[in-house]
Amino acid sequence: MLSYAILTACGFICCALALNAWRLIIGPTTPDRIIAVDTMYINSIALIILLGLYQGSASYYEGALLIALLGFVSTSAFCKYLLRGDIIE
Repeated sequence: MLSYAILTACGFICCALALNAWRLIIGPTTPDRIIAVDTMYINSIALIILLGLYQGSASYYEGALLIALLGFVSTSAFCKYLLRGDIIE
């Protein structure tokens, strides 16, 4: 029963990733695209964690943590670039 719930949740998250990719491509402004990329990071983290639960392996959690760190740093860099026009002061 749990495996069916995990697979259903993976399907919904894949659908959300597709909708985020659509917003990334079509997004009218740059902040919309940045939010779409940030949401794609969050959805990919959820997908990796669900895959780790499904396969019963703890090594997927480390990968999800690395993606979370990369997502935080890249979103901060994008926002700083939008505000100041330069990343490194």
